[in-house]
Amino acid sequence: MPNGEFAARRLVRQRRHQRLLKKPLKRRMFKLKQKYDQMGTVPRARALVLQKTAVEQKQPTSGMIKGVKAQIIKNGRVVHAFVPGDGAINFIDEHDEVMIEGLGGSQRGQMGCIPGWKYKVVELNGTNLQLIVKGKKEKPKR
Repeated sequence: MPNGEFAARRLVRQRRHQRLLKKPLKRRMFKLKQKYDQMGTVPRARALVLQKTAVEQKQPTSGMIKGVKAQIIKNGRVVHAFVPGDGAINFIDEHDEVMIEGLGGSQRGQMGCIPGWKYKVVELNGTNLQLIVKGKKEKPKR
């Protein structure tokens, strides 16, 4: 730690360097979420389904992960979204409107054995997807 009459500039520079090592502060200062997150700064976004897809899980588990390729309405970016629930993919058709949100992996990332998908489907045409799968609500017609 420098001390003395002319040490102020060095102290300020060291403090700035130490602050940039903190990840949340750095992301906020350089606006990294707006730049690199497909949805921007919002937690949820509406999207249109372009195509239904299924991919194999990563090692060591096996099986097919069902998901959709969707285009976010507000910025036109295309993302892959996981469809949670047994048989939930059967209720989703092309050109449906879905609400997607983050999947829950750490630092905006994927979760578990799902290969590179960062988002999941929560609503279908404005209705909760889990209620549609359980049979408590009907899928609304657009």
